[in-house]
Amino acid sequence: MSQVQLTHEPILMSNAQVLVLPVNSAGLLLDAVLVKSKALYPDNYKRYRRACQSGELKAGSCLLYKRELEQSGLTASSNGNQPRFIANLVVSDHPYHPPRSEWLFAAIKNLQQQLLPLVRYQGIRKLALLTRPLIFTNEKRLDAKQTSRLPLDWQHTTLPLLTNELSQIPKLQSMLHLPKSMEARQ
Repeated sequence: MSQVQLTHEPILMSNAQVLVLPVNSAGLLLDAVLVKSKALYPDNYKRYRRACQSGELKAGSCLLYKRELEQSGLTASSNGNQPRFIANLVVSDHPYHPPRSEWLFAAIKNLQQQLLPLVRYQGIRKLALLTRPLIFTNEKRLDAKQTSRLPLDWQHTTLPLLTNELSQIPKLQSMLHLPKSMEARQ
């Protein structure tokens, strides 16, 4: 079993080798951290957007992107603090729709399968996952017909799922980056 920890540190300042970003299959990013990652890693965003437009990405899938690191120039000195891989975890079909448990479970399983060879053969040891898009804060009342579309419960559904599935990947330290607003709830 590997280690899964919760943190409130900014995810884009993490020294993780794999950065996991929960996204949607529409190719639209609305979360502030996701928009910032779009500017920091334009190569990943272009690949993700192209996959969404071609219909290659569906909710419940994961697009793992190996970054091309700079070998010269001013950005070469900062490569040690940047991820080698970015995993686009498709947990929703639209940016305004909450993630569903079946999509999250399928996407995490897909991520798990893609990470195992990286851990085993490429020495990947640290993963950082952005949790804010997985914490749905819209408090609208839903009728009984929409129970399959209820937002995920962080404490009883999402956190146990992430902890259980990520801890099964041997030798991997997973950091779940929570929003600062959740400090009072922890």
